[in-house]
Amino acid sequence: MKLNKSNAAVNPYFLLFISILAIGISSIMIKSSNTPPSVAGMYRLYITVLIMLPFVSWKKLKLTRLTKYDWLLVLSAGFFLGLHFLFWMESLSYTSVASSMVILTLQPLFVMIGSYFIFKERVNKLMVLCMITAVFGSIIIAWGDISVSREALIGDALSLLGTVSISAYMLAGQKVSHRIPANVYSVIVFFIGGSVMLMYSLMNHFSLIDYSSSDWMYFLLLALIPTIFGHFIFNLLLKSIGATTVSVGVIGEPVIAIILAYFILGEAVSSFQILGGLFTVVGMGFYFWAKSK
Repeated sequence: MKLNKSNAAVNPYFLLFISILAIGISSIMIKSSNTPPSVAGMYRLYITVLIMLPFVSWKKLKLTRLTKYDWLLVLSAGFFLGLHFLFWMESLSYTSVASSMVILTLQPLFVMIGSYFIFKERVNKLMVLCMITAVFGSIIIAWGDISVSREALIGDALSLLGTVSISAYMLAGQKVSHRIPANVYSVIVFFIGGSVMLMYSLMNHFSLIDYSSSDWMYFLLLALIPTIFGHFIFNLLLKSIGATTVSVGVIGEPVIAIILAYFILGEAVSSFQILGGLFTVVGMGFYFWAKSK
């Protein structure tokens, strides 16, 4: 699939919406399972690799002639992806989902700063204002559930490390996206990320096989929905719209999760969530409009 902002078979912003929707669905799925997060994350990535392998042309990889620096970027991206999952999931043992989510919404700001220094990517004042509005909306969404405690500071620190890791993952992916096919890149980084979580699971003596059939179905769905239709599409879009725009799109995940939780789980929607959701949607919408111009 060739993506181009001016002439694309599929509009990249439509693909971004699909990927955000897929990531939002994962929040509902995770709430329905009691398996260790690192084990679920490991199988999520490993199963994705197995599904994607038949569609990967390794001949293209040979023709690209990646340098040692390119390989270092790819390997680093996979390592940072694994760290992101580990730090963020571990943070939930110390702090609330709401507190962790507020820190995660800082991702586009980190990516924007990194893109400025690495890619010399310029953004105008309107785009910065729109991004801040979207981030502010996510903070409002979580504000009603945030609690501050000494233990929560540990979780917040872990969440911050997870945010820095996923930002580094996005930037490394954009840096090498013009020199390696997205499906080849995804298979490699997903395998490395899964291996990071495998090592963590072994260090903590988590069982790797003693799970029910419903758990294995859960692992499969995590691979199909949030990984292939989520993170893989993110990797596809890095070449066409860049890491900063993809990161801004990720801010919409809490809004999608709230809507799905209302209809699927019957969870109530608070006034904070409604107000914050409006800020987020408006900020994202104007950012994408300004970016497309």
